[in-house]
Amino acid sequence: MLKTQTSLSTWSQERNMNWLVLLGLVAFSECIVKIPLRRVKTMRNTISGKNMLNNFLKEHAYRLSHISFRGSNLTSHPLRNIRDLFYVGNITIGTPPQKFQVIFDTGSFFLWVPSIFCNSSTCSTHIRFRHLQSSTFRLINKTFSIIYGSGRIKGVVVHDTVQIGDLVSTDQPLGLCMEESGFEGVSFDGILGLSYRNISFSGVIPIFYKLKNEGAISEPVFAFYLSKDKQEGSVVMFGGVDHRYYDGELNWVPLIKAGDWSVHMDRISMERKIIACSDGCKVLVDTGTSDIAGPRRLVNNIQKLIGATPRGSEYYISCSAVNTLPSIIFTINGINYPVPARAYILKDSRGRCYTTFREHRFSSSTETWILGAVFLRLYFSVFDQGNDRIGLAPAV
Repeated sequence: MLKTQTSLSTWSQERNMNWLVLLGLVAFSECIVKIPLRRVKTMRNTISGKNMLNNFLKEHAYRLSHISFRGSNLTSHPLRNIRDLFYVGNITIGTPPQKFQVIFDTGSFFLWVPSIFCNSSTCSTHIRFRHLQSSTFRLINKTFSIIYGSGRIKGVVVHDTVQIGDLVSTDQPLGLCMEESGFEGVSFDGILGLSYRNISFSGVIPIFYKLKNEGAISEPVFAFYLSKDKQEGSVVMFGGVDHRYYDGELNWVPLIKAGDWSVHMDRISMERKIIACSDGCKVLVDTGTSDIAGPRRLVNNIQKLIGATPRGSEYYISCSAVNTLPSIIFTINGINYPVPARAYILKDSRGRCYTTFREHRFSSSTETWILGAVFLRLYFSVFDQGNDRIGLAPAV
C-alpha cells in the first residue's frame, strides 16, 4: 500500500512537470483559429443587481439527465434554456467523471473547458477541470488559441474520456483553457463544437467525428429543438431525428460547401418588399449565437424599418410594437421562414423591449447572415453531415 502511494505521488509529480513544460511551449506551437462571431449576451447585461445572477441559477437549477430511445441508436440529450439567450447541456470529462455545462455549438468545431491552472477572474467563476484527478488524462504536444467575436481563449490540447449522456468517446482530444477573456458573467463552462473539422488543428478529431467513426451513433446526424421561454424541454439529439419535435416535412437545404453549416439564402423580406439579401447571400445556421446577425448597413436599415432606436449596445422599441409589426421572412431554397415580431423582439429584466438583430464582424465580400437561437426556436433543425445538408421544419 505504501509503495502504491509513493508511485502515485511520483506519477503525479512527473505529470505536473510535463504539464508545466508544455505550458512553456504555448508561444511557440500555437494553432490559431478565428471565429468571426460568437456573440452571447451575458446574464449580467440582462439581469440587473449584484446577486441576481447567482440567485437566478440557484432558483432554476435542475438535473440534466439523458433520454435514450429503446430500439434505436438515437440519443436525446437535454439542454437548459438560459433566459432565451443561450442553451447549455451537461457533459462529463475524465475518470472519475467531472461535470461541466457547455454550449453545443454548430458555429465552431472544438471542445474546450477551463483548466484548474486558469486563474483569470473569468475562469474562477466556472467549473475547472482537475487533470490530476483523472486516470485517463493524457498530454500531447499541442497548444491552441481561438479568437471569438466576444473574446479569446488560449490553452493546451489534451486527451481524456468525454461522455454525453450514454455516448462515450475515449481518448478524446479537447482543449484546456489557460487564459480566457470576454466570457464574463456567463453561466456555461465551455463550448462543444459541432461544426466540420478544421484543418488548422491537425490530428484533433472533433467529438462528433469520433463518435461516428467508433460506431457510437448509427447515422452522422444531429438535431436541435430549442424551447421558447421555458427553461426545460430543449434537446440535442444524436444519430437520428425524433419526429415529435416538428410539424410537416423537413425541408432539406444543401450546404454551400462541406466546411461549415452555411447554406444559400434567397432573400430577406418584409411585407413583400426585399429588405436584405437582394441578390442572394450566405447564411450560417448557428446554435451558439443568440441573435440574428448581418452586415452593419443592412441591420441598421432593418432597425429603422421597425422603428427601433439605439441605446448603448442595444436597439430598443416600444413593447406594443410586438402586436403591430409584420413578420420578417427569410427565404431559403425557395421556402419562406417567417420570424414574427414576438420572436425578434424580447423583453429585458426591467421590462424594456429590444430587438434581436445585430451586426456581425465578418470582413467578407459576400453578404453573410447568421441565424441563431431567435430563428431556431421557431424551426427545428437537423444537421446531416453524411449528406452535407441542413433540414428545417416548424418546431412544435
